[in-house]
Amino acid sequence: MRGPTTAPATFDVRLTAGEHTSLRWLPQPLISAAGSNLRQTYTVELAATARLLLREEQLLGRANEHPGHLISRLLVHRAGRPLLDQQTAYGDPEPGWDGPAVLHGHRAVGQLLLVDPEMGTHRSPVLLREGSRDGCAVLTPLAGGPALLATAIAPTSSALRELLDEALAHALQK
Repeated sequence: MRGPTTAPATFDVRLTAGEHTSLRWLPQPLISAAGSNLRQTYTVELAATARLLLREEQLLGRANEHPGHLISRLLVHRAGRPLLDQQTAYGDPEPGWDGPAVLHGHRAVGQLLLVDPEMGTHRSPVLLREGSRDGCAVLTPLAGGPALLATAIAPTSSALRELLDEALAHALQK
């Protein structure tokens, strides 16, 4: 929370992985508490031979409270070219963020990005736990390189972590 101002707080993370390196970025969940206003940006620069495992978890409000306003952007370049540029926005004044087409009542959201030059590139999208009340996730290959992105929604932080762990286990299968 920024304090007695309506201007958003900002949280900018810049990560770089050089040739033949591995980077694991697994921070604790971000909690968008009632009354907060945050703009978060992750910018990642990867060399062509770099590996990345990045997990992002967001909890929209504490127990029995509405979330604040959260805008989050994930921007990843690999070998100088765009691999992923994704932005999400939750909480008022964003339209439809908690409706059936977006979160359908869930309050935990997250992404898991795996980039590995040795990963096979011929993969199909996988839907995990379709129709479950405990959330669901989709694991999809990215067009710009040997990368898989899991996007998940769940009712709780523990259910979200389980989904992202399940997506990672599936991604690591040969």
